[in-house]
Amino acid sequence: MTEHILVPVDGSQPATAALEYAHERFPENRLTVLYVVDPMADYSRERSYPGYTADDEFKTEHEKGEAVLERVRERLPDDATVETALEAGKPSRVIVEYADDHDIDGIVIGSHGRSGAVRYLLGSVAEQVVRRAAVPVTIVRGSPDDEPSD
Repeated sequence: MTEHILVPVDGSQPATAALEYAHERFPENRLTVLYVVDPMADYSRERSYPGYTADDEFKTEHEKGEAVLERVRERLPDDATVETALEAGKPSRVIVEYADDHDIDGIVIGSHGRSGAVRYLLGSVAEQVVRRAAVPVTIVRGSPDDEPSD
């Protein structure tokens, strides 16, 4: 029986590592790669940088999500059974709800590995997913210095 594995991505190195891990560990399983558009990202960028122009960046988080998912499609072999999804909302909540609503059997998620005050201030999507998910969650750790590539 083929299992259905969810891999949330955000363009970061830990997310890429999670995707590679999921593909290597579950080569026969169906993978769904999910990018969650956080509506607050666009809002806070505009509020923090009045006059912000996105000439060198993606104009919106939605655009960034589409680009990240396209890179995922290019990165994986053609014979991989991979679906992509783009959803909006609070990332940890959307990931858990997506897993519940789409008969996901497991989640493989990257983590920046932050600790202490930085983790407290920024929160940890991976930690919240582990606490709330009804399916097994595998965390693929990255370095605290890893930053999103976009």
